Amino acid sequence: MIDPLYVFVFAGLFSPGPNVILLIASGARFGFAATVPHILGVAAGVGVTAGLTGYGLAEVLQALPALTLALQCIAVAWILYLAWRLFQSTRIARADDDARPFTFAQAVLFQWVNPKVWAIALAAAAVHPGGGTPLAEGLRLAAAFAGINLFVCLFWAFAGHSLTPVLSRPAMWRGFMTVMAAALAGSAVLVFL
Repeated sequence: MIDPLYVFVFAGLFSPGPNVILLIASGARFGFAATVPHILGVAAGVGVTAGLTGYGLAEVLQALPALTLALQCIAVAWILYLAWRLFQSTRIARADDDARPFTFAQAVLFQWVNPKVWAIALAAAAVHPGGGTPLAEGLRLAAAFAGINLFVCLFWAFAGHSLTPVLSRPAMWRGFMTVMAAALAGSAVLVFL
């Protein structure tokens, strides 16, 4: 029988959010191979975030509303900046000299301001407790989130890469990147929900 935690994590991480949007766009813009460090960074960062949440960080954030608000504001600013960058890519060639996919470290760090990851990790820690010590809970959530998210990220980056032939026309490329940018900007609203 499948642990309900795994079903919950899969459903939460597979559905569109900032990581999914950025991975689809990166796969389409830079190709699958160039997006691999981004994929690995997302999986690792999500695992660390979930692990720390299970270890007890959720209680710290709930006890310090000012810290929570500060993190929310940083998250909104960073997500809107990334959305602007995606929108700007509609005006430039698909792989100009300045453009490059997220590095491993950038993808890991992005998870600290990704509201969807925090929401899923907090909910998983609350709704699917394992009953272990804080360290055991942190490791359990880290393994579940990182393992499941690796396959989710591989899927979405490959899906973006698969769109490359369709997006070979400039008008299609501009439309696709505009939609991705708008979706990413819209996801900033999730920060305050």
